[in-house]
Amino acid sequence: MALSERDRSILDFEARWGAHSGAKEEAVREELSLSPARYYQLLGRIIESVDAVSHDPLLVHRLRRMRAAAERSRADRAAM
Repeated sequence: MALSERDRSILDFEARWGAHSGAKEEAVREELSLSPARYYQLLGRIIESVDAVSHDPLLVHRLRRMRAAAERSRADRAAM
């Protein structure tokens, strides 16, 4: 399924912002009219899309690596 305009906007926004910050969360609200929680839910779904990889492969692969690292870290903490 092709990326929607909103999906492309979310990817483009993420490409501009990168690291998490309070200013980023405020910009999510202002620019995308989304709560930060909803933004990250949508972003997580979007980066699974083949179309997202076509749109911005470097960004999507970086985000997938970051998510995998966070999941490994959580699993390691839970195993202790």
